[in-house]
Amino acid sequence: MFVGFDYGTSNCAMAVLEQGGPRLLPLGRSAYLPSTLHAPHRDAIPGLLAEALPAPLRERYLALRGPQIQRAQSLRRTLREEGLPDELAFGEAALEAYLEEPDEGYYIKSPKSFLGASGLKAPQIALFEDIVLAMMLQVKQRAEALIGAPITQAVIGRPVNFQGLAGEESNRQALAILNEAASLAGFEQVAFLYEPVAAGFEFEARLSEDCTVLVVDIGGGTTDCSMLRMGPSYRDRLERDAQMLGHSGQRIGGNDFDIRLTVEGIMPLLGMHERLKTGKPLPHPLFWDAAAINDVAAQSRFYSLTTGRELQDMLLDCQPGSLLSRLIRLREHKLSHQLVWRAEQGKIALSEQPVSRQPLGELERDLSVELTRSQLADAAALLLDKIGELMDEAIAQAGCQPDRVFVTGGSAKSPLVARFISERLPGVPVEGGDDLGSVAAGLARHAARLFR
Repeated sequence: MFVGFDYGTSNCAMAVLEQGGPRLLPLGRSAYLPSTLHAPHRDAIPGLLAEALPAPLRERYLALRGPQIQRAQSLRRTLREEGLPDELAFGEAALEAYLEEPDEGYYIKSPKSFLGASGLKAPQIALFEDIVLAMMLQVKQRAEALIGAPITQAVIGRPVNFQGLAGEESNRQALAILNEAASLAGFEQVAFLYEPVAAGFEFEARLSEDCTVLVVDIGGGTTDCSMLRMGPSYRDRLERDAQMLGHSGQRIGGNDFDIRLTVEGIMPLLGMHERLKTGKPLPHPLFWDAAAINDVAAQSRFYSLTTGRELQDMLLDCQPGSLLSRLIRLREHKLSHQLVWRAEQGKIALSEQPVSRQPLGELERDLSVELTRSQLADAAALLLDKIGELMDEAIAQAGCQPDRVFVTGGSAKSPLVARFISERLPGVPVEGGDDLGSVAAGLARHAARLFR
């Protein structure tokens, strides 16, 4: 059985091709399983995985992670003796577990954002392989239960660039992690396809004439653009390289909008713009590191013992009534994800209303923040400019202008984004579709051409 598998930064989706077209499988409360994982402890993951894998796959995993599994089993015995949970949670359940006890357990959102990070050591790569394996296995097992058949072949979506800093080396590292995890999860054949190309294949199904399409896919972690020649003359072909006219991509996505809104709209309530008694401003990088949940190095800096000591020293040098104590509480209780989640909820609400009030009771009783569309616009301005540059780059590679623009991805819902793209390409029709499902659907269409 073959599928299209969108292992996304924000959500996972899986589609099968039926007679009427692609069908997204209901993986949880909807067709989209949030890309989040919660474990009782980071080091417990290998032991929990070893138990979850079917027997043939388990033997290979035991050979690969023997020492880590032994340590995990010892840790899990201790957790059970203390009456603590001993299981992995995914999607909405993972978020709920984190929000219930933010400073307990291990929570990760959007692990795909980290796969291309430069400077990862072998233990970190092994950890990300395990996290991706856990999520892939969960999605695969849920899908197999729904369709009643084993899934052995998949076309998996990938961004044009996982991370811009190390270029192709980042892409090779990320694809190696995804390949290894997919193999350990039981996929016998895997192919990768650019996510904007996959979304384009789904858009192509509704075209009645050939045209040149600029696909702009603004996902949770990356923005990717592809210029594609598409239409009835091409849609049944397996080999499409000649119609792929240009590609661009960068690690700019919905998560970055959330992080920038966190800094712009919420961090002032944590002392961001205060000055010390000497008149020197509090260092802004501290607040950025606290919010940068998609940056391994930034989060490591913020949660280091050194930063903890620096914050306590700064508090002594602050003016009376300083709000920096809230940032200290955020660090002590590991609330970065929760704060960015509040900003994300505000961003979503601002699509429908001019102001959104978000509670921040986890930082201080009865505390809340009022987020506005103007704050969101200020936070988004730099990111939108970069998205415009990616659009220009793909168009320049193609050497022609698009006849249509197809916008997809979670951030495609934002009126701010839609208005920006229309203004960037005046006179070119801008169209949308299933913002979250178009990539998985297009991957399933390509899987049918590839594996049948």
